[in-house]
Amino acid sequence: MNKITQLFNIKYPIIQGGMIWNSGYKLASAVSNAGGLGLIGAGSMYPDVLREHIQKCKKATDKPFGVNVPMLYPNVEEIMNIIVEEGVKIVFTSAGNPKTWTTFLKEKGITVVHVVSSSKFALKAQEAGVDAVVAEGFEAGGHNGREESTTLTLIPMVREKIQIPLIAAGGIATGKAMLATMVLGADGVQVGSRFAASFESSAHDNFKQTIVDLEEGGTQVTLKELAPVRLIKNKFYQDVQELYATAPSVDDLKSLLGRARAKRGMFEGDLIEGELEIGQVSGLIHEIKSVKDIIDDMVSEFEEAKKTLITF
Repeated sequence: MNKITQLFNIKYPIIQGGMIWNSGYKLASAVSNAGGLGLIGAGSMYPDVLREHIQKCKKATDKPFGVNVPMLYPNVEEIMNIIVEEGVKIVFTSAGNPKTWTTFLKEKGITVVHVVSSSKFALKAQEAGVDAVVAEGFEAGGHNGREESTTLTLIPMVREKIQIPLIAAGGIATGKAMLATMVLGADGVQVGSRFAASFESSAHDNFKQTIVDLEEGGTQVTLKELAPVRLIKNKFYQDVQELYATAPSVDDLKSLLGRARAKRGMFEGDLIEGELEIGQVSGLIHEIKSVKDIIDDMVSEFEEAKKTLITF
């Protein structure tokens, strides 16, 4: 056992990212049943929908699972109360100040982890009293930090600053990548894109197949004036780039983005006009697989890679 498996009482130090439109109870429970820690992604759920997913997840697994909560969402207070009422014991927070909810959650006996994109914010999260941090590199899909630090450089810099357990995220889809980040100082990994392309993901099959078909260079971070987000280069992405050529205002960008475009792309399968969020590591994902096979493959490759580390 290591710090992460002890903290969450899980078999493997593998956490599933709480991705919007991908991370329903089926994915979270499958990851937990396979020995990792599954997370329900509250960011794309109305409060009553979140409650339903939590209740279904409790029936689908007797293993620990948690909820990922982006704190900038308007229903955050109601979401936090539902989490407490339903007896969820693990919460990952992101997109906000960890001081806002950490004390409230920990007073209820909940383990709190905060997602950061820099060593500066990792230190602030530690000072806020969180139990661990996820340090996410710029390779990651979805919304990114503004620092543009890659996982390879971010993990050792965060490790230098904090004493609490550290979870690496961004560009991790294989056992070798898991080993590499742990050599750099991580105690575990958070995996998003690889689980998005699983049978149990709540994403549309069109989106899953697009992940598998992507090649190197198929994603790009854009919309930095709103919130940096890594997208697949589809028609919507190209429309954004054409708008940039006109020196748009923030309101112009918001108008193009509109509402529910991420749902339209990832959940409803509109590959043309939808917002398709995925990480750079998609170029290494060649098959839609079950969660159990994904975790088994990662663990097997991790153990094999440990045996063949180069020695000088």
